Amino acid sequence: MPHASAGQTRSPFDHPADPPGSVTGSARLDRIRKLLAKAERAGTPAEAEIYNAKALELMARHGIDEALLAADDPRRDEIGAARIAMEDPYSAGKARLLGWTAAALRCRWIMHGARGGKVSAVTVFGFASDRERVELLYTSLLLQAATELDRLRPPSDGESVAAYRRSWLQGFAAQVHQRLVEAEERAAREAAGRTAGSSSTALVLVDRESRVERAYAEAFPRLARARRPSLSGTGFADGAAAGARADLGGKAIGAQRRPVGA
Repeated sequence: MPHASAGQTRSPFDHPADPPGSVTGSARLDRIRKLLAKAERAGTPAEAEIYNAKALELMARHGIDEALLAADDPRRDEIGAARIAMEDPYSAGKARLLGWTAAALRCRWIMHGARGGKVSAVTVFGFASDRERVELLYTSLLLQAATELDRLRPPSDGESVAAYRRSWLQGFAAQVHQRLVEAEERAAREAAGRTAGSSSTALVLVDRESRVERAYAEAFPRLARARRPSLSGTGFADGAAAGARADLGGKAIGAQRRPVGA
């Protein structure tokens, strides 16, 4: 995903995402959190898949519903930013996992303090309902990735464990992003089919993207473009396979904007 590296540490929008004002929306998010928690504690992959399929179906529906409601009442879902601290080890990999998840959910993202293979924080920039979805999903994905990272070892005794894990995390993040992209496109098509005007959902989403891009350009006019990560480990393919197995269920929640790693 295209991403930027910020020298500045604050922006006019640097505040936490506000919770949605809708009681129905809040209740749905609570249900999604409970389903994801059950999936994280599931005894088998099949059991986790059941919980996550429902969680991601609800989350996709929530994102579309919030977008359509905001088209009628823009004050309910305003553009802003949420700054999230990254912690070592593998802070750069965690930053990409967050950023590529954000990009799949119609948000932009900015890395702060990117140097020496480390990142101090990531700012997620977009509509409040989309930022909330990003944070909710990233929390679950980070837990899943951390569980696997703790036990991972490279296949070759001569390879650095840290290098293998860094490349594994990149593969995981890239595969998760692609799954989210494809699934959100399906969710948007399904929503369009349920509306009276089949093009209304697509038009709303295009308008939201344009508004985020304009506001992002105004808030961060002088960002430097971050370099592609240079990773020596051999874990990318294994990480991508884990990303394909990650607990996202059969539904997911993002819309493609740019290719991963561009």
